[in-house]
Amino acid sequence: MAEAKRIGVVLSGCGVMDGAEVQESVLTLLAIDREGAQAECMAPNMQQMHVIDHLTNKEVQGEKRNVLVEAARIVRGNIRDIRDIKADTIDALVFPGGYGAAKNLCDFAVKGENCHVQPDVVRLAKEMVRAKKPIGVVCIAPAVMAKVAQELGIIIKLTIGNDADTAATLRKMGIQHVDTPATEIMVDEEHKIVSTPAYMLAQRISEAATGIEKLVKTVISMS
Repeated sequence: MAEAKRIGVVLSGCGVMDGAEVQESVLTLLAIDREGAQAECMAPNMQQMHVIDHLTNKEVQGEKRNVLVEAARIVRGNIRDIRDIKADTIDALVFPGGYGAAKNLCDFAVKGENCHVQPDVVRLAKEMVRAKKPIGVVCIAPAVMAKVAQELGIIIKLTIGNDADTAATLRKMGIQHVDTPATEIMVDEEHKIVSTPAYMLAQRISEAATGIEKLVKTVISMS
């Protein structure tokens, strides 16, 4: 019996406004399991940019939280520091969305096209691209991949849905943005990059699920 494929899942905290989008994360993990693969969850061991009260959507002044510790909430503690993960130990990599992808994994939310990606995240993403292993990016997470591609000097196709301002910013980073509905995916066959809008567009969890399931299935098939 063939060994199950290992799919890295990069989380950015816990909660849509300051970390990983919980529903997108769980849908990703469920889709991986249903494909008979094994999720290898990871997050950077760092302080998150800020803490948002998800009831009021206001910043909690003076509170600090750790991205890895918060992400552990989603996966029942089964998670590793991304620093310890190498491309040769996994078959593919998926980034669920949530503003943590644009605040903690990179600072796109603050600096736009001039953003920087967290060192361990950019190192692993570059390793995957160079090894020609597939990467899936969900919701706003394509911003991370856009910066990685820019640093690698490659032009990739991505989608964040159809938000004109965000798409324009990604284009400034040298990517080809393709408007795509929440239930569909954009596949860059050459570079093995798959993206889906999820809650950038989805109005229902079932819409986000459809796109994420297609993304995971495609990423695994390319691995």
